[in-house]
Amino acid sequence: MPELSHRRRLLVLAICCMSLLIVGLDVTVLNVALPSMQRELHASTAGMQWTIDAYTLVLASLLMLAGSTADRVGRKRVFMTGLVVFTLGSVLCSVAPNLEALIVFRMIQAVGGSMLNPVAMSIITNTFTDPRERARAIGVWGGVVGISMAAGPLVGGLLVQSVGWRSIFWINLPVGLAALLLTLRFVPESRAPRARRPDPVGQLLVIALFGSLTYAIIEAPDSGAGAVAPYGVVALAALLGLLRYEPRRAEPLIDLRFFRSAPFSGATVIAISAFAALGGFLFLSTLYLQNVRGLDALHAGLWMLPMAAPTCLCAPLSGRLVGSRGPRLPLLIAGSAMTASGVLFAGFEAETSNATLFIGYVLFGIGFGFVNAPITNTAVSGMPRAQAGVAAAVASTSRQLGQTLGVAVVGAVLAAGVASSSYGDAFVAAARPGWWILTACGLSVLAVGAATSGRWARGTAERTAERLESPEVKQALGTAATSQPRVG
Repeated sequence: MPELSHRRRLLVLAICCMSLLIVGLDVTVLNVALPSMQRELHASTAGMQWTIDAYTLVLASLLMLAGSTADRVGRKRVFMTGLVVFTLGSVLCSVAPNLEALIVFRMIQAVGGSMLNPVAMSIITNTFTDPRERARAIGVWGGVVGISMAAGPLVGGLLVQSVGWRSIFWINLPVGLAALLLTLRFVPESRAPRARRPDPVGQLLVIALFGSLTYAIIEAPDSGAGAVAPYGVVALAALLGLLRYEPRRAEPLIDLRFFRSAPFSGATVIAISAFAALGGFLFLSTLYLQNVRGLDALHAGLWMLPMAAPTCLCAPLSGRLVGSRGPRLPLLIAGSAMTASGVLFAGFEAETSNATLFIGYVLFGIGFGFVNAPITNTAVSGMPRAQAGVAAAVASTSRQLGQTLGVAVVGAVLAAGVASSSYGDAFVAAARPGWWILTACGLSVLAVGAATSGRWARGTAERTAERLESPEVKQALGTAATSQPRVG
């Protein structure tokens, strides 16, 4: 990628953030619309879980493939393809005739989404080469998460109340088309100096692992442990297959050597924990506010603001802290705030005070705002730039896997506790184990963040980067640095 002016780099960052905006909006808007969708489509709790997890599951399964493909064939090309497919999937979701069709169309959306965020992060990583500047750019990136969380519930609530839940997918159309045209005009093409080969066996094993595990968790409350046990066996077999097959490949889908870096491994665990907490938090909060408290979609969306606003404000601050002092302090703040929020919600009742709810939402928003930038920065900054797409994709996969598991596990706990009772009668007691699970996720962020952000951890990252830059890769990087890169 050629060296760009400061103004052009900022424009590229803005374009990449547009993709994050529509993906982030899609998550928060959908959560606000869940009760309306549940009533119109006559869906069970498991059905509502699948409207979310069908998307995040496909996304998690394909992110690493998208990252490596973008490094090989061109990041701009893959990014633009993702925008087209995501926008088309949004149109299809808006006309879905039933729950089954909606789930299928959500999966089409996810195919496009898999080509957006990790590829956009790879573009940002290769555009902002200075570590401090890159940390600030990633902080802005994280701030867009807060913007989407703030705007999503409000926009979703207004649309659901005035037009209906189908309209929530329309907002992706203008943003997606604008991002497509701007990418075509202003984003330069880039690719890794040395192309990576496809790994179809590894890809199939990842799909089998994520799909069977998620299915077993979601369907266990209704079908029973015996009925889903074979899916658990498939998941275990797929995991063992990945651990045995991937190290034997010269260019695997998942380079397990990445995990020799303690910060990278820590970032993976933290991403899974933090986004599991986010997925479970949004799922429980939406159902509680609308089905237990009886709020309409708009007022339920307004209740998300005490969480979204701190996320929006803290994310850029977290990026600056990572750039100036490293990831340790943001991770400790994030873990402490998310843990405190979980403990607070685990003790509430159906008619708990508004002040308690407000404090719980603010604490969670602060925690989530501080956690995103150190995850991304740690995942990509210790890796060779030639493998930025794969490293970013692993981090993004961890996020989506975490959100998938958060909704699946918390939803399964809720479904088992509610059973045939009405939400008003049984929700609070049934949701309490779910809130304790989210508390454990916060503790995981705190403990793993403290353990993998010190001097020893940085040493493992440096040694891992040296191993990853093989003589062939170093030679290719040297050649690319002295020749004119291909741009488009």
